[in-house]
Amino acid sequence: MRPATLSQTCERIIAGEPREKAFAEFLDTFYGLADADARSAALAPEPPLTGDERLDALAGAAASYLAKKYRARVPAWVAAPSRYLKEPWFTTEKPGLGINEFLWHSSPAEFRSRNIFTEARPLRRASQALLQRRADGAK
Repeated sequence: MRPATLSQTCERIIAGEPREKAFAEFLDTFYGLADADARSAALAPEPPLTGDERLDALAGAAASYLAKKYRARVPAWVAAPSRYLKEPWFTTEKPGLGINEFLWHSSPAEFRSRNIFTEARPLRRASQALLQRRADGAK
């Protein structure tokens, strides 16, 4: 069963589930939700701190980004100091001056403000394209 909330996602990671799998399943669930109220509910419960500063900050960035992009309510917990990194984190697997500069400039504000530098469209899933095609066909 996929996690229904970002909080459940972090609980699964704490319990040992690979973070990539847990986040991917949550994102698939989130992108399939019908309206802003359902999306707000999926982001509202504060995820437990995992002990991994990067993951804790990523949860805050993801919740803020998803809420703004999908017109949901931004939960208050995203502003907690534990949701920000002191040192920059470049999410690429192959760091280098050129790629780091690119990430520095292309990262969405919700990530950049937390010292997380990633691609311009983070949290993408193949399911998004399918859902968009379905929505376009329904019009």
